[in-house]
Amino acid sequence: MRVVVTGGAGFIGANLVRALLERPEVAEVRVVDDLSTGSKANLAGLGAALHEGSVLDPALLDEAFAGADAVVHLAALPSVPRSVADPVASHHANATGTLEVLQAARRAGDLYVAAASSSSVYGANRELPKREAMRTAPMSPYAVSKLATEAYLTAFHHCYGLDVLPFRFFNVFGPLQPAGHAYAAVVPAFVDAALAGRPLQVHGDGGQTRDFTFVGTVTRVLCDAVLRRVVHPDPVNLAFGTRTSLTELVAELESVLGRPVAVEHTAPRPGDVRDSQADNARLRSLFPDVRPVPLREGLERTVEWFRES
Repeated sequence: MRVVVTGGAGFIGANLVRALLERPEVAEVRVVDDLSTGSKANLAGLGAALHEGSVLDPALLDEAFAGADAVVHLAALPSVPRSVADPVASHHANATGTLEVLQAARRAGDLYVAAASSSSVYGANRELPKREAMRTAPMSPYAVSKLATEAYLTAFHHCYGLDVLPFRFFNVFGPLQPAGHAYAAVVPAFVDAALAGRPLQVHGDGGQTRDFTFVGTVTRVLCDAVLRRVVHPDPVNLAFGTRTSLTELVAELESVLGRPVAVEHTAPRPGDVRDSQADNARLRSLFPDVRPVPLREGLERTVEWFRES
């Protein structure tokens, strides 16, 4: 099997490339990445073929998709704050980029396409846990672009018979996730600050909750989806129903480090949702054998990677 990973030089993508190459069924992995948020270093020594460029380039996609069997579409401009600062860039990369990927998948012989959406699409809908059938209420341009991503997959399934699987990711964390920039996710930002002896910056009161999912669990599900060609035209939550506040996350990190850390509270960020927790019934029905990595173990492995790197 030959698999293309768009965004494969990024955090989740590079972890997925590693996981795919460990599977005997996978003969080749190709990566499409413009390196705007990813890094060649994440792919060093793996043997994946890098097609450097944007998913907005049809010719590049045709080259990368030729002779492939499946695509995992992870390429995106991440971050709610980034989309608030530049909504047009988020739309082009995430919504139009997905449309180009789907068109290229059709041209290449109707390739299987699994793709990443986001729990941010639930937005202002306060009901918990988040069920895929509930009303979406995006609160940021990023969330709108991700809703478009999954809607395009559903439409291409119904209009063209394309085999698709849109996933809604919930706060994925783990090794290779970058810190030290304005749009860093909360776990790497906390770990990086704690190891450097800086205060952890908490936006708001710390009571906001998230369903944290270790990247190794996510890549295990994605590999299984590709190898079994799991098809579901409607979105599937990729998380396991946990609910951890940022204050609890800080305490867990203190436990992993074996020492207290300083915390600095700042103003809440526009577009951020207050609470997030997945209903995982649909995921369990499609992937009954998956076992999530617990938060504590995931944090230990993340801290270890930060220390080594």
